[in-house]
Amino acid sequence: MLRRTMAEFDITAGLQHVLKRIESVLQSRPQEINTPKPLLVAVSKTKPVECIIEAYNAGQRHFGENYVQELVEKSQHPDILAQCPDIKWHLIGHLQSNKINKVLKLPNLYMIQTVDSEKLANGIDAAWAKRQPEPTEPLRVLVQVNTSGEDVKSGVDASAAPSLYQYISDNLKHLKPLGIMTIGAYGFDYSNGPNPDFVALLQVQREICKANSLPADAVQVSMGMSNDYDRAIEMGSTIVRVGTAIFGHRPKASE
Repeated sequence: MLRRTMAEFDITAGLQHVLKRIESVLQSRPQEINTPKPLLVAVSKTKPVECIIEAYNAGQRHFGENYVQELVEKSQHPDILAQCPDIKWHLIGHLQSNKINKVLKLPNLYMIQTVDSEKLANGIDAAWAKRQPEPTEPLRVLVQVNTSGEDVKSGVDASAAPSLYQYISDNLKHLKPLGIMTIGAYGFDYSNGPNPDFVALLQVQREICKANSLPADAVQVSMGMSNDYDRAIEMGSTIVRVGTAIFGHRPKASE
């Protein structure tokens, strides 16, 4: 398990700064953007257990991990289990089919944000149906959309995302599709206008809502990270994933 060997950061202050920024953006964004206050997922990738507990004690409940092995270790850590009973884990990184069972048996698993194929969805659905003790509700999932078209990014093409969402809704009773997410290209220059990844994801949301006669707030939108979560909220994001702004910089391996 990772140890807290980096310089100390005031995680509580970082969390409060992010929460205040979220409130500020909600107050100042255009009135026609009336989505609810977004869910804040604290991205704890590479962060040791002590940092997660500190954020939890400051009021944070939702945490996201990119890597399966880190999620496995942290979610089952004795200190997490003892001190963070209401923690809610999100997998926000790629999930390989051969690791589905490893993830779905973990305590306090709340959501998988990275479903990007029928094959993966089928595998998760089948595994959740067999989970013991028997789950009391379907597993929450998001459809991951590759809005940037980068080969290194996971996600279904934007054009195919509505049909994947529909497939899960219609056929997989053990899953509850709550919305869509994107990672997007890093380092967009906002002086050039709105982020095209956010624009593309919101278009997918509109298509899903239109095809299923759903109100916009029925399909959640997960977009925005530490460097642009405020911009994402301005455009209507309902889930934001923030790591560095809460926990501080990620140390290099040599540090």
